[in-house]
Amino acid sequence: MVFSSATFLIIFLPVTMVLYYLLGVTITKSTAVKNLILLIASLIFYAWGEPVYIILMLISICFNFFVGKDMDQAKRMNRKKKVRTLFISAVIFNIGVLGFFKYSNFLIENIANITGLGIRPLNLPLPVGISFYTFQILSYIIDLYNGNIRAQRRFLSFALYVSLFPQLIAGPIVKYKDISDQLMYRKEDLSSFSKGLNRFVFGLSKKLILANTLGSVYSFVQDAGTDNISMLTAWVGIICYTLQIYFDFSGYSDMAIGLGGIFGFSFCENFNYPYIAVSVTDFWRRWHMSLSSWFRDYVYIPLGGNRCKVPRVILNLLIVWMLTGFWHGASWNFLLWGLFYGILLILEKYVLAGVINKIPKGLRWFITMICVMVGWVLFSAPSLGEALNYIGAMFGYAISFVDSFGAFILFTNLVLIIIAAICATPIYTALSVRLGEKRFSKLMVVVTPVLFLLCVIFMISETYNPFLYFRF
Repeated sequence: MVFSSATFLIIFLPVTMVLYYLLGVTITKSTAVKNLILLIASLIFYAWGEPVYIILMLISICFNFFVGKDMDQAKRMNRKKKVRTLFISAVIFNIGVLGFFKYSNFLIENIANITGLGIRPLNLPLPVGISFYTFQILSYIIDLYNGNIRAQRRFLSFALYVSLFPQLIAGPIVKYKDISDQLMYRKEDLSSFSKGLNRFVFGLSKKLILANTLGSVYSFVQDAGTDNISMLTAWVGIICYTLQIYFDFSGYSDMAIGLGGIFGFSFCENFNYPYIAVSVTDFWRRWHMSLSSWFRDYVYIPLGGNRCKVPRVILNLLIVWMLTGFWHGASWNFLLWGLFYGILLILEKYVLAGVINKIPKGLRWFITMICVMVGWVLFSAPSLGEALNYIGAMFGYAISFVDSFGAFILFTNLVLIIIAAICATPIYTALSVRLGEKRFSKLMVVVTPVLFLLCVIFMISETYNPFLYFRF
C-alpha cells in the first residue's frame, strides 16, 4: 500500500484516524490504546503489500526487544562481557538479515562471473522498507549499548517504534532516542492535526502532480536508449529525473511527517531544499538528512571521525560513502555513486577548501548541480555501462547536440520544469514568513482542499505512480 493510492486515502487512513481519535483520544484517553490501534494499523499496512515478509519484521521486533531487555539487565548487573556478546549478536543478526535479502543475489552473481561457476542467484524479492526499519533497530541497539538510552520495557511501544506506518516504508529514519518519550506520552491537538494534514497534502501533491509527471518524461528518454539520444535530450532527461527524485522522496517524507503530526508524533526533517546548495558538502547537509545523521553517528564518529590524522579521515569518509552507496542498492552503480560523492567531499575538504569560497556563489551553485546530476545518472541507470553512455551524451559524446526529439520534450515540458524548479526553492517558507502565521493559516484553508482535489484527479488519471525509494 502506498500513500498515493485510493485504498490508503479513501479507506485505510480515514478508518485509522476515526478509530484512533474515537477510541484512543476521546473514550479511553490511553496511550496504550492509541499505540495498539497504530500498531494494528501498521501491521495491516505492511501486510497489504508484504503478507509473507511481515513475519520477518515480527521476528526482528521480537528478537531485538528481548535482546535489548537482556542487555539492559546485564548492564545493571555490570556483566560487561554478556552486554558485549548480546550487542554483537544483535548487530550480526540485523545486518545479516538485511545482507541476506538485499545483497545475496549481487554476491552470488559476482562470484559466478569471477569463477565461471554456474551458481544461480536466489532471486529473493526485497522486503519493502527493510533498509529503513533495520537502521532504526540498529540505532536502538547501539544507543542502548553506549548507555544513551534505557531499554524499552513495553513490547507494544517497541513494536510500534519499528513498524509505525507513516515512516515504515521510506523513512525518515527515526532514532529511538528522538521518539522514546512520544511512544509513552503524546498529546494531540487541533493545531498539530491541522499542520500535519496540510503537510501531508503538500507532500501528496509533490508526489502526484510533480514527481510522477517529471518521472514519465525521464522514463520516455530512457526508453529511447542511451545510444540514440542527443546532448539536449540527455540534459532534459536528467533535469527531469533530478527534480522527480527530489519531489518523490521529499514528498514521501512530508507525508510521513504530516501523518506523524496527525497522530501526535514529531518526526525529524529529512530535506532542507538541497537544490539551493552551493557545494556538495552543503548538498549532503540538506539531502536525506536522517540517513546522513545515522551514518555520522553510528559509523563515521565511531571510526574516529575528524579526530584522526588526515589519511585516516579520508579513509573514514571513503568507508562511509561506500556504505551509503551500497545501502541504496546492491549494484556497482550505487557503490560508484557513493564513492563519487566520497571523492567530491574529500576534494572539497582538503584540496579545494581555499578556492571554493572565492568562487561566486551562483557559479558554485551551478557546479554543484552539475555534480549532483552526474550523480543521479549513476543512481538511476540500470547498468554501469548505460550510466557511462548517458554521461557521455550529456557532455557531447552523442549522436548530435540537438535533435527533434530533445526539442519536443523540452518545449512540451518547459513550463512543468520551471514550476518544479521554483517549487524546489524555499518559496513556501518565505511565503509563510511574509504573510504571518494567521494569514498563512487562512490561506491554507483554501489551498489545501484545492491541492487535494488536484491530487485525486492526477491519481485517477495517471498510471505512472512509483515510489523510487521503495526499492531501498
